Amino acid sequence: MGESQCAAGQTVLKSHSWQNAPLRAPLNMCSPAAVTRTLRLTVHHGQTLSVALDGFVSGGRRFKSGASRHVGQHFQTTIETAPEKYKTIDDLRGPSLATTVYWLFGKGYSDKSHAMQVEHKKLYGPIWRSRFGPFDVVNVASPELISQVIRQEGRYPVRTELPHWKEYRDMREQAYGLHVDKGLQWYRIRSVLNPKMLKLAEVSVYAPVIHQVVGDLLQRIERLRLRSQDHTTVPDLTAELYKFGFEGISSILFETRLGCLEEEIPKETLKFIAAANDMLTLSETVLFLPLWTRNVLPFWKQFIRAWDDLVNVAQRLIDHKLAQMDAQVLAGKQVEGMYLTYLLSCDKLTLGEVYICITELLLGGVDTTSNTLSWALYLLARDAASQDRLYREITSVCPGRQQPRSEDLSRMPYLKAVIKETLRMYPVVPGNGRLTVDNDVVVDNYWFPKKTQFHLCHYAASHDEGEFVDAERFRPERWLRGDPESYQHHPYSSIPFGVGVRACVGKRVAELEMHFALSRLMQHYEIQPEDGAPTTEPKTRTLLIPSKPINLRFLPRA
Repeated sequence: MGESQCAAGQTVLKSHSWQNAPLRAPLNMCSPAAVTRTLRLTVHHGQTLSVALDGFVSGGRRFKSGASRHVGQHFQTTIETAPEKYKTIDDLRGPSLATTVYWLFGKGYSDKSHAMQVEHKKLYGPIWRSRFGPFDVVNVASPELISQVIRQEGRYPVRTELPHWKEYRDMREQAYGLHVDKGLQWYRIRSVLNPKMLKLAEVSVYAPVIHQVVGDLLQRIERLRLRSQDHTTVPDLTAELYKFGFEGISSILFETRLGCLEEEIPKETLKFIAAANDMLTLSETVLFLPLWTRNVLPFWKQFIRAWDDLVNVAQRLIDHKLAQMDAQVLAGKQVEGMYLTYLLSCDKLTLGEVYICITELLLGGVDTTSNTLSWALYLLARDAASQDRLYREITSVCPGRQQPRSEDLSRMPYLKAVIKETLRMYPVVPGNGRLTVDNDVVVDNYWFPKKTQFHLCHYAASHDEGEFVDAERFRPERWLRGDPESYQHHPYSSIPFGVGVRACVGKRVAELEMHFALSRLMQHYEIQPEDGAPTTEPKTRTLLIPSKPINLRFLPRA
């Protein structure tokens, strides 16, 4: 940004172009609030920035539209005074500690925090304050307010403090990794992990491996359905897709197969799967319980044991790969491989950082794929028209059960729309955190100092009837450009993978796995619910998962 003095002696900050602005997701003009108005932003020295814009504004910056409209590339700000013009956190409404405890344990929302977002938004509006023990959190539950927080998050955004993860790392003298490291250290690690994960051309290299795993999934589904009493039903589909997700991401991260989809799963693999599940289940419990409970309740010890098992198995797999690479070098052979080979040979991470980063990537990758596919199949089984439209699209692009290639996916917009709509209805992460570390921020005319913890209520935003008509209905068509069912919505209304520098590093891999798996399952089977099967509701276990087993009927296609 350039700086000059205007005639009145005010400082004018000019953004030369959109390209020179910090990397952010674009924003479109879809709100009635997209009119000329003044938005005030605080700066460190107690003054405010007054931004007069003729378009949709978020976080004090004007952006190009993510859809068809062009808002512009330049903005002007003038410095004024008086942060006292703003409301503060003390002016926010919200539940008391006693009320929160009642909601969680009296009204039964302890495993339905996603639904509590929706109810609290009805009670308190799109921004409210909640306190629970040592936690003092500002909740934002509209796409515009979420965008305001994210656009002011600074160069090295922090999601939330994870003191229990840090404590474990310190106990075992391990590297911190992506979820604990902050600032420049976090950015250094993230910059190393990104290239082979977020570039579409790089991710396409993993297609053959993913197809091998999808082939094993199809064989396992066939065995399970033939083994059932009616020779069609696959029980607890989510558990099977969890094994698929584990095998898929492991085959990329560790460059080896773990046997998750075999008839007899190796004991070491079962231990690995159980540890990942236990850690995610226990993490939220351990975070909220007071320290004195560690000597009374078993959760802390179970949490430590789960992390130990995770890291130990990951370390053995990585050390095995490292030994293979050393042997190749000693034999004068060229070292070839994929993601792990890249991390071990790039000399930009310590071995300890590789251990932790690979383990964390594994944790993030399994649930995204398995839960989204579970919900997608559940929804398609109950919507014959959508399933038929998807099947017709897939067979038109890949006739004769041809395996789809990465480049084929660009000709399958409905397949992508099904996954997008599934993630809108059941976001894997129903709420995310942002801890302001670089600067004070203003959100919806409230001023918040540094170290304010925000909770971004993605579930409430993606189920907002103001953004998505018939929000509780499965309508993939709403994501198709030019479709009669399609319409504009705020770009932050559904951001299952996040945006900006803290967006999910494994997004491209997860999408490739889901697109390949769903397309090939559709090629082979028509999916139906069990006769008289009740509705399955989601529940929160750190992540959003089905509250009970999903049993579906798989009928072979001719």
